[in-house]
Amino acid sequence: MSLMADDIIQFSSVLRIAYNLLAGRDYLKRKKFREKKKLISVALPFSDLIYGFPDLVPVFPIRMHAFKIHKYLTYLSLGSDIFGWKRVSKFLSFVKNLGISEASRIIEEIIGDVIDTVNDKYNEMYDLGIESGIPNDFCYGIKSLYGMHVSKGKNVEATLNYTIRCSAWNKYLESLKTIENPAKQVWIDIPPRNIGNALELLTENIYDAIRELEKISGNNYDKNILRNHFQVANEIRKYYKTILYEISTSDFYPCNPATFSEILVILNNSFQDYNSNAIRYRDNMLSLVNEMKERIRNKIGMDVSKMPRILVTPMFGGWEPKSHEIIYELGGRALYADWDMLLLLEEIPISKFSDPVEAYAQFLLNATKTGIGCDNDTLTDSYIRLAKQLNAEGLVFIQLFGCHSISNCYAMLKEKIRRDLEIPSIALTFNKIGENVEQVKTRLGAFMEMFK
Repeated sequence: MSLMADDIIQFSSVLRIAYNLLAGRDYLKRKKFREKKKLISVALPFSDLIYGFPDLVPVFPIRMHAFKIHKYLTYLSLGSDIFGWKRVSKFLSFVKNLGISEASRIIEEIIGDVIDTVNDKYNEMYDLGIESGIPNDFCYGIKSLYGMHVSKGKNVEATLNYTIRCSAWNKYLESLKTIENPAKQVWIDIPPRNIGNALELLTENIYDAIRELEKISGNNYDKNILRNHFQVANEIRKYYKTILYEISTSDFYPCNPATFSEILVILNNSFQDYNSNAIRYRDNMLSLVNEMKERIRNKIGMDVSKMPRILVTPMFGGWEPKSHEIIYELGGRALYADWDMLLLLEEIPISKFSDPVEAYAQFLLNATKTGIGCDNDTLTDSYIRLAKQLNAEGLVFIQLFGCHSISNCYAMLKEKIRRDLEIPSIALTFNKIGENVEQVKTRLGAFMEMFK
């Protein structure tokens, strides 16, 4: 059972975000069949362009699956339609505090299902990717994504593909064409940073993609709709960074650190498509920030001033979810901030009079140049920048089996950490969720001894 169970019921916003993440299948079916909208597959936080078309809906493909949602969570959702999520949350907290064993067990089961079911589905998609013939030397994340498209790709009208520094990623995108009855592919090539006219090229590439999306949509692109969405997206990013840089670096948490890490995991997953509804997601993020700040003001939570901040990264391609519980049990607090490491939480530089497409091109180019980078030196600088901004006291680097673009930079990163940060670091190898938990526990145990 996740340590999250005792705390998460206090946050109605997290219940909403988690429910919208897991209940995506029914929501997306309604959008597609009742409202006649068209689904566009996205991966990594690259959904923003889709929101420029009201009849297109971005979806991170795992959300098209039927998750094993606890039946009581469904009842709670129905109750929220009548009473509101805040009252539902307060009721859960009240029941939990009564100490009634059966009621308490049911609530823990609800939360356990929310946490565990996503990881189980990732592993299921990983196995399906391998069974479907994807090369074994691809990483966990790519194998899982391939499995998602094998199982649910028929439900989308197209996939929106962005080329990035990872050669395996770009090969994976090409491999989607080999799936039976593949969806249409819309490509946006991000030019290398050393090309003098990179911004102009990328802007034109985005316009090319817009023309393809117009064919799928049947409607013309409206720059005002996209500009309005970018403003919403920037608010989401602001709230996300508030959680990362104001709350996660503070000495008092609104919950225990294992809970806080689980919330960061939920945000990492849901941010990729904003749970297919950016305005709803923005409102939930604002509510989450307010709930956290209110608890801190009222001294409801946990003093974490003596617990070292451990940055665990990268986790977007696959990592062992038990890591943050192990770190918590060993006296630390784990932080996840991959999207900011890649500079995907920076604001899109939109203004009232700017061309939104050019602004988005500038955003993507900035992330490419100084976030994920085009070389290991720039990439490792991103890790150093992130660790400094989070005041990290230790860094756990995840080396993915099959990753040839990011995992091989650890030797350079370790030297920079030693020279620039003077904090402990460790590399953990990863292949599949749940595969080497005991080994991870042993390695992290030795690592956390350095802080005693």
